Amino acid sequence: MSFCDHVYDIVAKIPRGKVATYGQIARLAGNPKAARAVGMCMKKNPFAPRVPCHRVVGSDGKLVGFSAGNGLVTKRKMLLDEGVQFKQDKVDLSQSQWNR
Repeated sequence: MSFCDHVYDIVAKIPRGKVATYGQIARLAGNPKAARAVGMCMKKNPFAPRVPCHRVVGSDGKLVGFSAGNGLVTKRKMLLDEGVQFKQDKVDLSQSQWNR
């Protein structure tokens, strides 16, 4: 199984209303230093929406890297519609981070 396939399997498990960070996904995929590689996997995600790449955010909750629709505006709207909590322009990780 490729690294990206492993990442897609993990991201597919993030429930509605929760997010994970790129670093968190990298750790779960067995390579804690591969957060940027996770981002590259999300960029070429061929399995959306089954693999909900909009639920992956920066380490501080910042919305980064989304090309669908109107980019980050669309990502924010999708997360809000799912019940993800925000503090100003960042996801409130204390409320909405997926704990796996």
